[in-house]
Amino acid sequence: MDRCVVLVDAGYLLGAAASLLAGDPSRSRVTVDHTALITALRERAEAETGLPLLRIYWFDAAPDRRPMPEHRRLRVLPRVTVRLGALTRAEGRWVQKGVDAAMHAELSELARNRACADVVLITGDGDLLPGMMSAKEHGVVVHLWALQAADGDFNQSEDLVGEADERRVLDREWIEGSFSLRESATVFPAPGARQEIAKILAAPPAAAPLPAPLPAGVPAAVAPAAPASAPAGPAGTPAGAPAADGRPQPPAALKVVPTPKDLAGRVAATPGAHAVNGHGPLGHPAAHGPANGHAPAAANGHAHGPTGPVLRWSSDRGWVDRPTPEPAVTAGDSLPTLAQLTTSEQRWADREEDITTIGGDAHEVGQVFARRWSDRLGDVERLTVLWPDYPRIPHRVDGELLRYAARFGLLAHKDDQIDEHDRYAIRAGFWKELAARVPGGSMVVDD
Repeated sequence: MDRCVVLVDAGYLLGAAASLLAGDPSRSRVTVDHTALITALRERAEAETGLPLLRIYWFDAAPDRRPMPEHRRLRVLPRVTVRLGALTRAEGRWVQKGVDAAMHAELSELARNRACADVVLITGDGDLLPGMMSAKEHGVVVHLWALQAADGDFNQSEDLVGEADERRVLDREWIEGSFSLRESATVFPAPGARQEIAKILAAPPAAAPLPAPLPAGVPAAVAPAAPASAPAGPAGTPAGAPAADGRPQPPAALKVVPTPKDLAGRVAATPGAHAVNGHGPLGHPAAHGPANGHAPAAANGHAHGPTGPVLRWSSDRGWVDRPTPEPAVTAGDSLPTLAQLTTSEQRWADREEDITTIGGDAHEVGQVFARRWSDRLGDVERLTVLWPDYPRIPHRVDGELLRYAARFGLLAHKDDQIDEHDRYAIRAGFWKELAARVPGGSMVVDD
């Protein structure tokens, strides 16, 4: 059959391009214009072989063989077929499984069925040598393409080079037509402490006030309990009070953080504190109360609960729970989510844009989400309520933003931990886009 086929090892192609342009084989260092790349491969293959293109096979790996955003964009392009192997982690690095075997099987099958006359191989792996030899035995002309190496040497197996019928090198100029260096994502700025909070934290602790003298005739039994944090002198003498010999005692250091014993003492001194299972708040027998261990009921029929700080006490003698604080609710939490503002037609268009246009960079993903949200909200003035809480994103919107980013393979587990750098970049892109659209944003969001 007088047609040509191109088989691309994506790991080799993207890694070699990154090495040449960025000096680092990491694929994340370069951005690929997939439409321009496929067009350039097709034109170059047809010009080199003099035959029309049958198909371009793109071989790559992905976790669980699930297509990533770039794979979804590639497979909708004309004359492109994507074949995925598994991407697994071994000894601290990512390893492809099944990619070479898939290329070998496809090459042998094409040659055996005489589906093409010429095959263009873009790879550097010597494991494809048996497949190349088998294709030649079936009368197929094998063209081996290499990318210009960063060090000027071969970046392919010498056995492959020696077995190929034709060999070409794709130089820097050709590579730069489809590849470009990726700009480093903006790191989410760490919010500084607000001025009033910083003053509070920097202020020295205030001295505990001395108790007021009791009026004449008031018994000491009904006097209010002294603060638990007030230090005491020797033999229970309050700090600063004169000792038995008349000399004043030096004040002790102020306790800033009360101990559990202090908190328990506050509860014991609180009027109406109820006994638990016949014991007081500290597990001691209740001084007064019914035999069943319940606190005496008030006049309205309800038991008096503790009014001061509550110690969480867990033992075989009782249990006291600290009340659960209510979550803070801000004005931004009342805003609708993107899902609530999106129609079914818009949802379909969003998916199409994600596949064909959005590159999947973390910063870009945050900007796209913010653009859609602000456009569909209509009245951008409503978004001004977000600025007092910057850099906090409303909880529901933030969860929706991270779920959207997960479509692009972001937030994937790396070394068994979620990549926090991607999260910062996603949120930074979100705020940067809103700052350009919502009044007052440029005064709040720092670049």
